[in-house]
Amino acid sequence: MFATTRPSDPLVLAVDCSTTAAKAVALDGSGKVAASAAHPLNLSRPGPGRHEQDARQWWSATAGALTEVVAALGADAARVVAVSISHQRESFVCLDADGGPLRPAILWLDSRADREIAELGSDRVREVSGKPPDVTPAIYKIAWMSRHEPELLRSAARIAEVHAYLAARLTGRWATSVGSADSLGLLDLRAGDWSPELLELAGVRCDQLPDLVHPGTPIGPLRPEVAAAIGLPSPVPLIAGIGDGQAAGLGADVTGPGAGYLNLGTSMVMGVAAGEYATSPAFRTLAGAPSGTYVLETVLNAAAYLADWFRREFGDPALGGAPDPALEAAAEAVPPGCEGLLTVPYWNCAQTPYWDTAARGVTLGWHGGHTRAHLYRSLMEGVAFELRLHLDGLEAVTGTRVDVLRAMGGGSRSPLWARIVADVTGRPVRLCDGEEISARGAGVLAWAGAVPGADVASAAARMVALGETIAPRPERTARYERLFAVQRQVYPSLRGVFAELAAAQA
Repeated sequence: MFATTRPSDPLVLAVDCSTTAAKAVALDGSGKVAASAAHPLNLSRPGPGRHEQDARQWWSATAGALTEVVAALGADAARVVAVSISHQRESFVCLDADGGPLRPAILWLDSRADREIAELGSDRVREVSGKPPDVTPAIYKIAWMSRHEPELLRSAARIAEVHAYLAARLTGRWATSVGSADSLGLLDLRAGDWSPELLELAGVRCDQLPDLVHPGTPIGPLRPEVAAAIGLPSPVPLIAGIGDGQAAGLGADVTGPGAGYLNLGTSMVMGVAAGEYATSPAFRTLAGAPSGTYVLETVLNAAAYLADWFRREFGDPALGGAPDPALEAAAEAVPPGCEGLLTVPYWNCAQTPYWDTAARGVTLGWHGGHTRAHLYRSLMEGVAFELRLHLDGLEAVTGTRVDVLRAMGGGSRSPLWARIVADVTGRPVRLCDGEEISARGAGVLAWAGAVPGADVASAAARMVALGETIAPRPERTARYERLFAVQRQVYPSLRGVFAELAAAQA
């Protein structure tokens, strides 16, 4: 946590309630961080593929982080004009009439609903919701509940994603942002409203769901007792936020054509802004900000996850999975293509563009000259090859080239990985300054919703900080082009084998 004192310009409070922590920041109109704090969240794994969380932590961690930030501001807390939220998407909780959780929240990375995805996922669901059949949208896990916990689902007074839960605690109003509700997979995304067709498929009643508010517009003032508990001198409005992926795009100033955001976090997420609604297996479609815009996003549920996994299982035990400069240097010395070692990084199934929950990771081309450093670099290259596949598909559908990737997340802090991404894709990689890019995106919405004369695009342009640009090296791009042509053949050749392997383990 840190704080600074500046002149009496407005400040906004932005929260990113992610899977592992709630982070709060206070930002001024130039994007300068005046104070920040983070409170951790615990994750439980009650069974194979199951990931849950006590939703009450969403509130306690958020309130704790906000309280710490406001305390750091001191007298400058009087300058705060609004609060906004970004959050882990697709996670949801069932609540009683008093807002208490009826069971632990089911999270976005939970994979218990394979059967429901196979039986209920369809082109029609994708066309209405914007989401290809996949493990992340909540619609399939809610359908799982309707089959396995039907009484609990029927008795739930409310079904809330993270934003709705926090908005109710902050303001007392049962409402959420269209850009947050979207991740449940229950919206008719083109209409921006709940879809009766999708509610019936999931086994949900409309009266269980919150009112919808456009991102960047007020939900309501903080309850006086909440404002006082946080330390604010008076209630300020809660401005409707958006999911952490779309917020990361705003936090990287990706609001128009030509640029894409790239989050090399636990997962790899790449997205672009779009003015027209479109769906395709080449991407998932999300609500954007301002209202009436969309985000076209690709995803691979293994990026920094893979690097962390490798260091934990095969790295220096003394480091306990922490970044290893010696390993990075050894991987840097390995030639592009790892002397014939190729990886398809489906450790957590295949998403864009195949959407295959049975797919698994493959590394091929081994020979006796390969080392740990070869495999480590091959994992990085495999993720970059998937990004190249995603870019090809996205650009083929939209007809618009992504000229630059604005990168964030733990993987982007590896100079080696950032250079590999630039070389494999042939695109410049512009690194985002700062740590909490999704929270910064929520700050953009808070500023646009509370400061007279501001809008989303102008707020993003003035509040975003960008750093170093890593240019692709043409000779390496040409080398990787040949390797990509080989790597992209692996999954189609093994699709049937993955299905048989999954059936053999059932």
